[in-house]
Amino acid sequence: LGWIDPDWSDRLEGMSVSLDTTDENQPICTLEGELIDQAALVGLLTSLYELHLPVLSVTCLNCQQIIGREL
Repeated sequence: LGWIDPDWSDRLEGMSVSLDTTDENQPICTLEGELIDQAALVGLLTSLYELHLPVLSVTCLNCQQIIGREL
C-alpha cells in the first residue's frame, strides 16, 4: 500500500494515477491506462517493484476486445 505522485505518470507507461484510502484508512494508489503489449506491463511492474510498492491486483478492463483482435 502506498501513494505514487500523479506527476510520475510519464515514468509509469503513461498510466493515470488515482489516490485513495482503504477502509482502514491506509493509502492506496490505482493506476489505469492502456499498455501496448506484455513487455510494457512487465516494465511497469518492474518500476513498481523497484519502488518497493506492492501490487495488489492487475485487471484487464477490455479483455474481450483484445481476445477478439486478430494477431
